[in-house]
Parts: sequence; structure tokens; C-alpha cells
Amino acid sequence: MTKPFHLAWFLGQSFASKNWRSTWAGSATDVKRWMMPDLFIDLAKGMERACMDYMIIEDSSNVPYTYKGNHDTYLQYAQGSPKLDPAVLVPWLAQATTHLGLVPTLSVSEYPPYLAARLINSLDHVTEGRIGWNCVTGSNDGTAQNYGHDKHRPHDERYEVADEFADVVTRLWEAWDADAVVLDRDIPMFADGKKVRPINHVGKYFKVRGPINAPRSPQGRVPICQAGGSAAGKKFASKWADTIITEGSNIEKMKAYRQEVRSNAAAMGRNPDDIKLLFLCSPIVDTTMEAARERRRLQQEDSLKHVEMQLSGMSRLTGIDFSKFDLDEPLPTTLTTNGHQSSLARWLGKPLREIVRGYASKGSLDYTGTPDRVAGVMAEVMQEVGGDGFLFSDTPIERRSIMEICDGLVPELQRRGLTRKAYVHKHLADNLKEF
Repeated sequence: MTKPFHLAWFLGQSFASKNWRSTWAGSATDVKRWMMPDLFIDLAKGMERACMDYMIIEDSSNVPYTYKGNHDTYLQYAQGSPKLDPAVLVPWLAQATTHLGLVPTLSVSEYPPYLAARLINSLDHVTEGRIGWNCVTGSNDGTAQNYGHDKHRPHDERYEVADEFADVVTRLWEAWDADAVVLDRDIPMFADGKKVRPINHVGKYFKVRGPINAPRSPQGRVPICQAGGSAAGKKFASKWADTIITEGSNIEKMKAYRQEVRSNAAAMGRNPDDIKLLFLCSPIVDTTMEAARERRRLQQEDSLKHVEMQLSGMSRLTGIDFSKFDLDEPLPTTLTTNGHQSSLARWLGKPLREIVRGYASKGSLDYTGTPDRVAGVMAEVMQEVGGDGFLFSDTPIERRSIMEICDGLVPELQRRGLTRKAYVHKHLADNLKEF
């Protein structure tokens, strides 16, 4: 019998306005009320119908200004801004679902470890064990300047900070024993102080006494999600991540990435099978191949019509102002970044116009067609590459596309025995380890 694989969804551009230029964006009232949770609740409910593992809510906390040295293009297209805090959205999604994992992004460059540990612990309590943590290091200097710094630390040092941060956070989560809460009114004793400990951490970057001022949450150690593509990022992910998300645009590179992460994890004493690696997947699904291909063509056409929107996004990720380069000349292979190194590496040596043409489905193989066709491609990719599943990314967040994926593509995957048909466990960590 074919081993099933996991599915999740990446809510890119965070808790923000979605596809406001689209024909399928909803009513004028919907577009104006983008800051309300309605559309995201629809997505969460659809994902739960499809028995997906989790939704990641991306985040950043600045109005970008890298492209052309100002924020005009970003605000013109709602590209990278505005965004609301993803932690505010989580309780709304939790109330609308019962099994779906919810994974907000909290940057180690923006939160003190105690504050992050407390927030994640609180969210895990109120969701009854369905929270994950998308652990990111921060890359845009504009964000650093919002938190009292001129710029971010060098790329690899940020992962050193993240390593100490993750150590502090996980120790804070475990500072209360699982049975520390007694709730005996006769003694009386709410919690046994002998089973709660300060961590007294003094490190290179952080000093934290502890303990956290709340009991151990349902999952205790909340699952950590990571997306490191650089050497330092992959090393960090191999050590700390319970689920890793990575680009999936080249079969051989997908195989190599998976093998490197699994080898690193084994060398660190971890069971590689405990790490669920999901590849980015950006499908367009329709009733006929012709209709799906036409929509892909229109998607690419829109990218080329609004080149500045795409270039501004690339500039935000890397800290490189791509307005200074000729659209039809290959990017210099000597370009470097203190931002997203894996993204820049995919673009070097290619003309910007070519990059923009495929930017709407960045990091993904071609998943275009009917539910039967796309399900077949996903099955073939997973069979050849291995890994543990797919992360839907750069798929339009519209009610139409939500239904096409959750109520069209996924049922076909389920009929083939490729994905879960029902949740077995209550907690996100257990659902990740189910297969």
C-alpha cells in the first residue's frame, strides 16, 4: 500500500489583503474588510475538510522600501505591506476548526525568547494543542530598524542567535513538569512548586531566568517549522525542526536537500523520520486541461504586466534593489545578500524578465490541470523524490481556489490513498508523526 503524504498551506503575505485586484476577490465590501478574518476562516475550514496538517501564517513587520529606495511600489500593490499580526488571527481560526494545526511566524530577530515562549504556550493552551511555531531569523534591514538596530546581524550569525533562542524557548516550555498542576482544594495546592524550575540561562545573546509563568501546554514542546535553504539554515533545521518547508522546482535538488537534512539530523542523534519535509506546490486546478493552462497563461501575463510588483517582492527578500538592473540581461553571478540566500541563488545568471514570468509560482514544479492530472503529478513527484508531502504556496487566496484545492484536488488524492481521509489525533505534533 502507498504511504500517504502530508499537506499544508502557506498563507503568504500574512494576515493581509488577498488578491484585491482579482475578479474573484469577492464583493467591494469584502475587499475593504480585508482585515476581518472571514476569508481566512473559509480557508481554514476548507483545509480541515481536506484533513491537512497545518496552515503557516507568514509575517514581517515593516513597510518595505528596498525597491527604488522608497515604499511607493509596495503600498501601490499591497506587496509586503500592510499586514496584521498573525497571532491575532490564530484564535479566530481555532474557533472555526477542531483539528487543523495553526503555525504563526515569530521571528527571533523581533521577539525576546521569553515573550515568544509565553505567547506560543498561551496559544497552544487555547487551541488545545494545535499550535506550531514558524521560526524565522529576519532578513530585511527595515524591520531591524523598527526594533532599535541599524541592520540585521550577518546571515550565519542570525542562525547562531536562533540556535540559542530555540534552546531557551524549549527549556521554558518544559520548566513546568507535566504533573505540576495539582488543583487540590483540600491541601490547598494549585501547583507544586517543586515541579516548576527557573532555567537560569546565561548565554552569548540572551539572559533569561524563567520559569515561564504558565503551566506546560498540551503539546509541551510545540512543533517547530523552519525553511532554511542556506547551509546554516539547513543545519539549524536539521537540529530543531519538526517540519521543514522548502522549494520544489527541481527533482534532483529536492532529492539532494532531503538527503542532506536527513543525514544532518541522524548525525545529531535525531530520527530523520521525525522531520516532515514538505515541498512547495503551486497548483492551478480546473475542469479541463485547456481551462487550467489558460489560467496559468493569464497568471504569467499578469506577472509581466506588473513587473514592478514582482521586482519589489524580490528586492524585499534579498535587500537588493532590482530596479537598477536591465530586465533582459542576466543577473550577475557575483551578487550576494544578507537576506534570503536560497532565493537569490535561484535567480543568479537569469534575466529578470524570465524570473518574473515564473515568479507567481516560484519554487514549484508545474502542477497545472484537472484534479486527476495534478494528483497524478504529485504522486509521481513524491514517489521519485521521497519526502513527506507538499505545502500549497502562491496559490491565490480566493474562495474559488480554496474550493478547487480542498474540494477538488484533495478528494482525488484521497481516492488514490495518497492523503489522510480523517484526523486520528488531537494534537498537531501527533498528526505530523502519524505517517
